[in-house]
Amino acid sequence: MAGKRQIQFHGPEHALERLVFFSDAVFAIAITLLIIEVHVPHVSGPLTDHAFLQALADLTPHFISFLISFYVIGAFWAGHHRAFNCARHWDPRLLFANLMMLFTIAALPFFTAFSSEYYGHRVPVALYCGWLAFAALCNIRVQRLVTAPPVVGEDVAPAIRHNIRQRGIGTFLGASTGFVVALFWPAFAQPALITIFFWRLLLVRLRPVR
Repeated sequence: MAGKRQIQFHGPEHALERLVFFSDAVFAIAITLLIIEVHVPHVSGPLTDHAFLQALADLTPHFISFLISFYVIGAFWAGHHRAFNCARHWDPRLLFANLMMLFTIAALPFFTAFSSEYYGHRVPVALYCGWLAFAALCNIRVQRLVTAPPVVGEDVAPAIRHNIRQRGIGTFLGASTGFVVALFWPAFAQPALITIFFWRLLLVRLRPVR
């Protein structure tokens, strides 16, 4: 009718696109904040080559934590991208589940900075790995919603959905392994996250796609 504003409704594709674009922005900001926490070292005179190299060497725990968390956030983003490639339909449950997962990602730079500042100490490193395990659980929830009806596309093969879910479980098991290691050998907890890869291989052997 003339003089009245018309409300335009968008389909499910629009809702999915907005969710994915917003998620990509959160991932990008979180992964950028990691390097901001690695501060330029203060070098007191004399400004010799040895002094600069020693100052950089003192930042080794920060660089290690940065590299690990960069890979972790990148892996979460890749998994999120892989899962939503299967999405064809909208489900309102995706909103809260995805927001919870992004909440864990947005907080990861803090836990990275805390664990790198006190590298090798039980509480900071255990908190880091524990938070990562929590993030993995939130990610599993999102993956389950995206790879199941009514969200998943009818053309998506069961093998693809199975693989996505297994990768999410492998991440949780690897993060949990890091948490257990942190309780006994804190210095090796973050390197223990490499077990994510081996957990995924084991899950493939134990639960192959049929």
